[in-house]
Amino acid sequence: MSLLPALLFAYQVLVLWYFAILNLLYALFALFGLGMVARYARELSELALKDLLEREAYLPISILVPTYNEEKSIVASVRSFLNLHYPEFEVIVVADGPTDRTLEVLQAAFRLVRVDWVFRRVLPARPIRGVYRSLVHPNLIVVDKENGGKADALNAGLNLARYPLFCAVDADSLLDAQALLRASRLFLEDDRVLAVGGTIRPLNGAVVREGAVEAMRLPHGFLEKMQVLEYARAFFLGRAGWSAMGALLIISGAFGLFRREAVLRAGGYRADTVGEDMELVVRLHRRAREEGRPYRILYTPDPICYTEVPSDWKTLRRQRNRWHRGLWEVLWRHRAMLFNPRYGRLGFVAMPYFLLFEALAPVVEVLGYLLLPVLYLLGLLSAEFALLFLLLAVGYGVLLSQLGVGMETLLLKRYPRLSDRLALLFLALLEALGYRQLLALERFLATFQVWRKRGVWGEMRRKGLEGDRQGP
Repeated sequence: MSLLPALLFAYQVLVLWYFAILNLLYALFALFGLGMVARYARELSELALKDLLEREAYLPISILVPTYNEEKSIVASVRSFLNLHYPEFEVIVVADGPTDRTLEVLQAAFRLVRVDWVFRRVLPARPIRGVYRSLVHPNLIVVDKENGGKADALNAGLNLARYPLFCAVDADSLLDAQALLRASRLFLEDDRVLAVGGTIRPLNGAVVREGAVEAMRLPHGFLEKMQVLEYARAFFLGRAGWSAMGALLIISGAFGLFRREAVLRAGGYRADTVGEDMELVVRLHRRAREEGRPYRILYTPDPICYTEVPSDWKTLRRQRNRWHRGLWEVLWRHRAMLFNPRYGRLGFVAMPYFLLFEALAPVVEVLGYLLLPVLYLLGLLSAEFALLFLLLAVGYGVLLSQLGVGMETLLLKRYPRLSDRLALLFLALLEALGYRQLLALERFLATFQVWRKRGVWGEMRRKGLEGDRQGP
């Protein structure tokens, strides 16, 4: 056997083993995740939530809302935050040097007046130009500051925050009325808990009235529907599984609840990465391990945050490119944790997994697709390899999507219309016919753009809530 055929054969074997191991890990995550979601759906009743609301034991929460140019959705989002069912909280909207009418819209909607606000500047942040308070909602504060990016805006909000817990949410998101109750109970039950992440669901297509989601409906657009599948799979299988194993590395920047003191002690959010949400969680893990402190970082399935997902291909590509570059930045910054016994299962399981099976996955997948025509032209393509590759790289993903949809629609009873449930099951089959491959290609390109596009976010186009169903 000459050198080239031998190398190609070796690569075929490597690719097949890669996806076989990856699918085995996916099966384990699915097993852990299904058990967690089933347990959660059985144990947390409406009666238990009513008891949480009525009892005197609670921790006040600061809701931090970093915003840039969000004039289309910011008022509905802030109203949803102000209407949350929670005994004591404040909403701090940080306008990060917007160039649209975000500030003017907020001033008109909530009757803002400028105030002299005394606070301790614990974390570095760009200068604040003004602090405003609402005349109709005393717990609403709006901060106008120079542009510094999302992480810088969150640090500015943390400086002003007064309460022991803080919730970081995106400005284009809506929270379920009971989201804080469901997430904060974990901090009350265990003082070792440093952070809790909830489930993110696409807002597109939902019936929204007065800043509250009244019913879930599938969006009209194909791209938006496909993201419903992705989010269900990522949270109910991925995050739930990692949390059950005590190695959760990601809490979405769209919704996460943290102990403010722990985050301040860790230095707040880093402004030199586009993956600031994951980087903070990894740093909290790392500091606690290095200091020998017992701690927990958890995911819980049903504190719900609804967020507007990209509706056009260009914006979706930019988002996934940024996410993948952020992953590489975090892995590089915390590379000392890899295979380091000091960090236990984080060093030997979680970090290696994210390097080998998340960061490198699009490289292996795209090269695998390219390998098929090369082998065919050289007369070296084996039917067994082609079948196994497509089965492992594509077919198993379809099964996971089906499982994620089942957990979303049946166990947690979201998307109550039968037509929506059937549509999601059908779309799980279509996902493998182009959509997944195009996103894998974008992540493949992002892998080689990490240093050239360091810190680059890219414009995120939003339709705003007027583009979604508002209800009659």
